[in-house]
Amino acid sequence: MNLETQRIEKGERKTRGIHQFHKVVVANRGDVARRVIRALRTLGIRSVAVYSKADAGAPYLAEADEAYLIGEAQAQASYLNQDALLKVLKDTGADGVHPGYGFLSENTEFAARVESAGVRFIGPAPHWIDAMSHKSQARELMAKYGMPIGRGSGILSDDQEEIIAQGRHIGFPVLVKPAGGGGGIGMLPAHDEEELLKVVERARSLAFRSFSNNQVYLEKYMVLPRHIEFQILGDQHGGVQHLFERDCSVQRRHQKIIEEAPAPAVDRKEMDGLAQQITKVLQDIGYDNIGTVEMLRGSDGSYSFLEMNTRLQVEHAVTEEITGVDLVVAQIRSAAGERLCDIIPTPIERSGHAIEVRVYAEDPKKFFPSPGKLNTFRTPSGNGIRVETGYAEGLTVTPYYDPMIAKVIAHAENREKTIGILIDALKEFEVSGIKTNIPFLLDALASEQFRAGQVHTGLASTILSS
Repeated sequence: MNLETQRIEKGERKTRGIHQFHKVVVANRGDVARRVIRALRTLGIRSVAVYSKADAGAPYLAEADEAYLIGEAQAQASYLNQDALLKVLKDTGADGVHPGYGFLSENTEFAARVESAGVRFIGPAPHWIDAMSHKSQARELMAKYGMPIGRGSGILSDDQEEIIAQGRHIGFPVLVKPAGGGGGIGMLPAHDEEELLKVVERARSLAFRSFSNNQVYLEKYMVLPRHIEFQILGDQHGGVQHLFERDCSVQRRHQKIIEEAPAPAVDRKEMDGLAQQITKVLQDIGYDNIGTVEMLRGSDGSYSFLEMNTRLQVEHAVTEEITGVDLVVAQIRSAAGERLCDIIPTPIERSGHAIEVRVYAEDPKKFFPSPGKLNTFRTPSGNGIRVETGYAEGLTVTPYYDPMIAKVIAHAENREKTIGILIDALKEFEVSGIKTNIPFLLDALASEQFRAGQVHTGLASTILSS
């Protein structure tokens, strides 16, 4: 933890003052770029899109007020190229940057460079990205404030004997995790010492390609836990509020594919109590923008802090649907220096149930990516259905980025009806030219385990083997 974070913990908050954004660079692509541009338009703020050569012709470019080419298709040459993004800031005279999710959204160096250029980073202040998005540091900080923490390590060195010693101390199986990024990228299990050394090298490579940071650490690998996360909003004046929880247990390769709110088949008092505890911790430390605290729930009912994402989440839409709060607009207004009490209603009420599925260009049995041209791409519509996508018919899904092609969100008065609406919507989704995971999603939603709310991180494997 750095000195700046220690000062904040002692009660010295930084307030940057009210700032009216005029023009914001959206440092991302695809569906999240469209989502941010839509929020900026709602607030009357001009948007600047950036794109790689692979994304020329993507729908979000036409929706932005300005658009600039920043590099080749590879992420390192474009969306992870800080110099190229900062040049766009300078050339356009933008006074804000929204990082979306993934890429540089949790990169302390980028956030600090943006602020040093006299431009506001729309997210938590750089010292909070440093403290919280660096996963092993976040564990130390949250443990200090009383959050339950499972066994884990610090950042791994290059010493193989030390790596093995850490694995032995935690106890196999262990999970190797990137310290500087999320989304399940680079998270790999190791069941013995030999496998651990191989997995560490692979995880480092994946982490560097995705986040420009090859640091990794270890956690105890929990068998078939539930993954429950809590949506948080903070401001620069000491205000922090939770917007309930989401269940994100249905995953493949440690990446979420079905998310819902509220979490099914749990004790409401338990959930609300944990949400209040998390809110108090973040208020005590002075957290100042959007964030998500992720927890694992063991089969014995115990909870363990997993990580905190200091950014907008892919699955934010399910929270928006049950609360009526536009989280992206709220995030921008918080970054502008407004007080939380003026941004969101108090108290926040839940309404109904929402479920999101991520539609991927991938083989529905093995989950291997399936890039190619979208010869047909017709998304569903209707009451209770919301679709977020960065693609359109005729575009090509390239191998350079995450293969998610759409998110389909359903909202209804109860969980059973929401599942039915979502199943009908997925059956209406027309895609050709590539394989998708829609057949798997339909099987998952229709399964007895999912309908009963008996979800866990191994459910995808269970459904595939049945």
